[in-house]
Amino acid sequence: MIQALKTPRDLRQQALAGARREHILNAARSVFIELGLEAVSMREIAKRAGYTAGAIYSYFSSKEEIYGALLMESLERLNLCVSKAAHDIGGKTDSALEELRTSALAFYQFYRDNPRDLDLGFYLFQGLQARGLTSEWDQKLNARLRAAMQPQERALSKLGFTQEEVDTEVTAIFAHIVGILLLNHTGRIRMFGKGSDELMAHYLLNLAERLRLPKITQEKIKLP
Repeated sequence: MIQALKTPRDLRQQALAGARREHILNAARSVFIELGLEAVSMREIAKRAGYTAGAIYSYFSSKEEIYGALLMESLERLNLCVSKAAHDIGGKTDSALEELRTSALAFYQFYRDNPRDLDLGFYLFQGLQARGLTSEWDQKLNARLRAAMQPQERALSKLGFTQEEVDTEVTAIFAHIVGILLLNHTGRIRMFGKGSDELMAHYLLNLAERLRLPKITQEKIKLP
C-alpha cells in the first residue's frame, strides 16, 4: 500500500509534536531526579513543563511511560558510547584484552561524565526491580543495559572463556563499575582517600593481568 506524501503542514505539525514531547521529557527528567519516581505526579511534570495535565496525556499515558522513555534514551546513548569505544580498537595487538578494557572504561566514563543519567540509572542499579514500571518496560530497559556489556562478553569469548565464565566475569565487571560510581556519586569515596578514576584504572589493570594467567592459576585464586 502506497502511503500518501506528507504535506508541509503535516511535517510542521510532526516537528512541533516532537519538540513538545522533548520539552516534556526534559522537564520530567529534572522532576524525577529531584523527587524520585514514586513521588512524582503527572500534574507536577505538567507544571514544570508549563502545560496542563491533559496536554501531557496527549503524549504519554503515565509517568512510568515518561520515565521509561527517559531511561531508554539514556541507555541508547550509553550503548553508542560503548560500541564506538570497542569499534575504535580495530585490529590492534592484544585486541581482545584491549576491547575488554576500553568498553568497560567507556561504560564507567559515560556515567561519570553524565551524573544526571546516573541519577536516572539508579532505577536499573537498585536490584533491577520493577518499582512502578511495567514488566514490558523492565525487560526492554534491562535488555538495553545488558547490550552495553556485549563488547565485554565478546572480548572474553575471544580469550577462550566458556559462557558460564563470561557471565561471571561480566557480572563482576558490572558490579565493580557500579560500586565505584555509587561511591563517587555519594562522596563516600573520599573516606578512602582515593579517586574513582584511580580505582577504575587499578581494577582494569589487575583484571587484564589476571585474565592473562593460565586457567589453572586462576583456579587457585578463587575464594573458598
